[in-house]
Amino acid sequence: MKNLFVLLILSYLVFFLSGLVFGQVNAATLKFDKTAVTVNANETFQIAVIVDSGTEQISSTDAYVLYDATLLEAQSVAAGSFFPTVTNNITSGKVYIAAFVDDPATYKTDSGTIATITFKTLKNGSGNLTFDCPNGSKIVKNDLNATNIIECSQNGTSSVSVGGAGTGATTYPTSSVLPQTGIFANIAKAAIPGMILIMLGGMLRLVL
Repeated sequence: MKNLFVLLILSYLVFFLSGLVFGQVNAATLKFDKTAVTVNANETFQIAVIVDSGTEQISSTDAYVLYDATLLEAQSVAAGSFFPTVTNNITSGKVYIAAFVDDPATYKTDSGTIATITFKTLKNGSGNLTFDCPNGSKIVKNDLNATNIIECSQNGTSSVSVGGAGTGATTYPTSSVLPQTGIFANIAKAAIPGMILIMLGGMLRLVL
């Protein structure tokens, strides 16, 4: 009886602590390929819209990009290569991009460019490119319910400064590595496997 009780506790500890190590899920987000752009007035620049599925399988995304229509003019949208089908609609202050798979039986994972927007600057000043979320933008999971799994708080933004001293556009690419959790959290995650082994050893000694 004692051995059975110990084995039950041991199984619970392995299940619970393993979940702490392996159960973390990355959020599905939208971002731009540049976090900042500096360009002169009456010039054009391009910025790519990127979808990141996190750890999920996705079938489509709707991206609503908001911008200051007194500062910028969206001129065109070029389809990216991540999804096979991409459509768009440009209105004053907003660019709508829809991207999706052709076959409902297929899906996409990881991250990639869904479209590239060309903007023209209208005057000196500064503003931000953001995603309209949760009112419009979506990332749809490949499931029967078409679940929207976008994490609005983790979406990217891009600041635009018009009227810089330099000629042409200066851009600052988005880091391909997402920020990690704090140092303490990383240390804790690294220590958990060791704790599991110590507990396993102690329990086995009691059983044996």
